[in-house]
Amino acid sequence: MPRFLALLTSLMLIASLAHADPRSWRVEWPETNFDKTAVRDWSEILSGGPPKDGIPAITGPKYRKASSERRIAGTEPVITLEIPGTQARAYPIRYLTWHEIVNDTVGGVPVAVTFCPLCNSGMTFDRRTARGVLTFGVSGKLRHSDMVMYDRETQSWWQQAIGEAIVGDLTGTKLKQMPSWMESWDQFRARNPDGLVMEEPEYNRSYGRNPYQGYDTSARPFLYNGEDPPHGIPPLERVVRVGDRAWPLTRVRAEGGVTQAGVSISWEAGQASALDHGTIAKGRDVGTVRVRDGQGRDVPHDVMFAFAFHAFWPKGVWMVR
Repeated sequence: MPRFLALLTSLMLIASLAHADPRSWRVEWPETNFDKTAVRDWSEILSGGPPKDGIPAITGPKYRKASSERRIAGTEPVITLEIPGTQARAYPIRYLTWHEIVNDTVGGVPVAVTFCPLCNSGMTFDRRTARGVLTFGVSGKLRHSDMVMYDRETQSWWQQAIGEAIVGDLTGTKLKQMPSWMESWDQFRARNPDGLVMEEPEYNRSYGRNPYQGYDTSARPFLYNGEDPPHGIPPLERVVRVGDRAWPLTRVRAEGGVTQAGVSISWEAGQASALDHGTIAKGRDVGTVRVRDGQGRDVPHDVMFAFAFHAFWPKGVWMVR
């Protein structure tokens, strides 16, 4: 991590710890029930810098045909969602880097496509709950460096990495994770020539630029003061998480794929890191992971940083061999 960013992290951490009390948040969040929570230590929740909705989530995005898109480079990562009976959809990371959440409806299913750059966590959730369909925004808060989302209906706070409400009336409610994955734009187009791609949002943002340049080769995560992962695994090494198991991507890549614990994990070159070069398209090749079960069906998973897996699954199983 560059020296300036490390200093900034330390200063923000000190400032956030001084306000690690829900009483200081009630003015901004008057409708959130802070008396109901799964958080035991409020100091775990820190300000990431932007205020509530300072990172604007997208609701009801527009699309264009994949064949007509010319702005996205072939190696750029997209989150792919393929629901049977509907056109495949690609959500470019060049947009999600700046918006982090897309509220959409695909084939009649309300979904939230999410990406937390600080954890490299890209997952899609079903927005339907027992309390109805929820619409998500970005709270501006972080916990273990992972995005804290909120729902606009109850103002409850949700942990993106685990898809669960951690503060508010819906505490303990879990979202269903849907099968989706990150792959290169070229890989999406080759498989889905008639697919759809999310249109560029109508915001003044430097789409295609990576504001987290060099982040995934940093020694420490931003605003994270937890334990390092075991087995000597670097905090910002990517791991393939399926349930409470994590396979280091270095192992998956070196072995040309892994079949273990009821899943087959494949790796294919061609996808750029969104968190390396200042221009996403120029990021180093980290490849594309697909996870399937014994019947060849896509399995919900995440390719996240090792520190985040350790933070949220402290008793998780590390598939190092």
